[in-house]
Amino acid sequence: MKVVVLTTSYPRDAGDVAGIFVANAVEGVRAQGVEVDVVSPASFADFGIAYGGGIAQNLRAAPWKLAFVPAFMAVYARAARRAARDADLVHAHWIPSAIAARATGKPYVLQVWGTDVALARRAPALVKPLLRGARLVIAASSFLAEEARALGAREVRVVPFGVDIPETVGPPDEPPHVLYAGRLSEEKGILEFVEATEGLPRVIVGDGPLRSRVPEAVGFVPPAEMGAYYERAAVVCVPSRREGYGFSAREAMAYGRPVVATRVGGLVDLGEGVRLVASADLRAAIVALLEDAGARAQLGATARKLAEARFSSDAAARALVDAYEASLRAT
Repeated sequence: MKVVVLTTSYPRDAGDVAGIFVANAVEGVRAQGVEVDVVSPASFADFGIAYGGGIAQNLRAAPWKLAFVPAFMAVYARAARRAARDADLVHAHWIPSAIAARATGKPYVLQVWGTDVALARRAPALVKPLLRGARLVIAASSFLAEEARALGAREVRVVPFGVDIPETVGPPDEPPHVLYAGRLSEEKGILEFVEATEGLPRVIVGDGPLRSRVPEAVGFVPPAEMGAYYERAAVVCVPSRREGYGFSAREAMAYGRPVVATRVGGLVDLGEGVRLVASADLRAAIVALLEDAGARAQLGATARKLAEARFSSDAAARALVDAYEASLRAT
């Protein structure tokens, strides 16, 4: 089986975090014996639209770049057609990539992520043909699956994206601290986190449009170095206002760290080992865990066991290959 992956975000080098979850999925299915080619702005002209803050953020920050969107999509579609000449299937990430997928004339599956779904709600009639044209719509969470159905998807399958499970994990630092790892933007709840943890020992990893309001943030950290931050943390907080999946929460679980998260979107799928709370209750939940080493250890062990069973890279890759095979059998 040969699959062409279409994505508007993909790492350009080993230290790039853009689209790292897409790259992890690609490597996972390659390990399962699937031949995969990737088409992304890392390999064609993006007119300054991709990367940086991401397409949506870039266009909001510089609306004049909207004039380049048709050219961007034309180049994207041309690159997709070239790569897919001998492909069996196209896997399009984010709803706009379905335009390029349709241009190939090949059967395609469409992966929805979150931001694309939020934007699609504003013009459902425009995106419905893109979702209905897919053999299968893949969603990383049950929340995204329901959103895809509401937008017109015919067949939807939930396939959690995988995270690496470290063989061993050392103890957290003393005194214990809480970690935030993610984009510094309003929808990720970074301002709520800052308020909830005022005066508490904390570490903030990430970058984004609100960086000036979070001067203590260490910035983006290469994926290979993130494990040390999870390992040193006693608690990891995911305070999102909206969240399609919650990759950092699942990474924290893989490291056996208890997670305090808001009860929104894809975070609801996290299961045991996580304390889901309202945004107003973040501080109380974090303080309770920082003060109770026994509770942290118990929740962390439960979280790691669940991550091994449901969120490992191998399990996710097998589920994705199953989805590919099912889509090729569909008519």
